Amino acid sequence: MVSNMDWDKLRIFHIVASAGSFTRAGEILGLSQSAVSRQIRTLENSLQTSLFNRHARGLILTDEGETLYETSKDVFSKIHITEQKILEGTETPRGNLRITTTNSFGSTWMMHNIKKFINKYPEIHVQMLVGDQDYDLLTREADVAIRFHPTEHLDLIQKKVSTFHYHLYASPEYLNQYGRPQRPEELDDHRLITYGNLTKSPIRDIDWILDAGSVKKRLPILEVNNISGMLQAVKAGVGIGSLPDYLVQGSTNISRVLESSEPREFPAYFVYTQELRKSKRIAVFKEFIIEEFKKSKF
Repeated sequence: MVSNMDWDKLRIFHIVASAGSFTRAGEILGLSQSAVSRQIRTLENSLQTSLFNRHARGLILTDEGETLYETSKDVFSKIHITEQKILEGTETPRGNLRITTTNSFGSTWMMHNIKKFINKYPEIHVQMLVGDQDYDLLTREADVAIRFHPTEHLDLIQKKVSTFHYHLYASPEYLNQYGRPQRPEELDDHRLITYGNLTKSPIRDIDWILDAGSVKKRLPILEVNNISGMLQAVKAGVGIGSLPDYLVQGSTNISRVLESSEPREFPAYFVYTQELRKSKRIAVFKEFIIEEFKKSKF
C-alpha cells in the first residue's frame, strides 16, 4: 500500500479524515475544495479502494479508510515527536506545547497566568485546549494536561501539584430573599445549583451540596454542566452553588455561605506521557505550574 502513495497525499488524507469534509480540509491546507477532492480521488484510485463514503453532511470513513487513518495518526504522531526532539536538541526549550485543562480553570487562572510563561520562554509556542472533556494524551491530542482527577491510564505520568478547595456561594440578592443557612442541614430548604449528571464532571464530588447534612432528599433547582455557568447562575441569584475558590477570586456580587464548615478538597494533577518525560518543554512548564500554584491561594 505504501508504494502506491506519497507522503503529501497521506498528509492530505489525514487532514481530510480529521476535518470530516473537503471544505474544512481545504481551509487548513490552503487549497480549493476541488483540489483536495482530486487528491483523495487519485489516492483512492492508486489503492483501488474507497476511503470515504460521501454524504450531504460530510465524509464518513470506510473500513479501509479507518485502517489507513489509524496508521496515519501513528505515523504523524511519531513525526511530531521526532520534530520536537530535534527542536529540543539545544539547551533552550523550544517547540510546540499543547496544554489541556478544564473550561473553568483554563479560562480563568491559566489565562491570567500563562503570559508569564510565554514571556519567560518565547521560543515555546503555547496552544491551549480548554474544555471539560479529557483530551487523549496518548494519541497526542495534547502534550500535557492539568486535571482535577487521577488518570486511569497506567502508562501516563501524573504528579500531584496542588490541592484546591471549593466552598458554597450565593449572591446577596438570593440571601436577602431566602435567608442565609447557618447549618448544613438547612440546605434542605434552599434552592441549589449543581453540575448534575448531564455529563461527567471534571471535578470529583462537585455536587456534595446535595448530601451535606441532609435530612431529606435534595433536588437541585438548576443543573449546569459547566462550572463557569454555575458561577453565573449563582451571581444571578438563582440559588446556592458549590464552586472552586480559584473561580470566584475577585468576583463581585457573590458571598460565601456556611463559612465555618470545612472546605471540600480536590487534587490537581500534572499529566503527560512517558515519551515526553525528558522533554525540556514539559520540564519547564511543570516547574512553572508548581511555582505559580505555590503563590496562589486555592
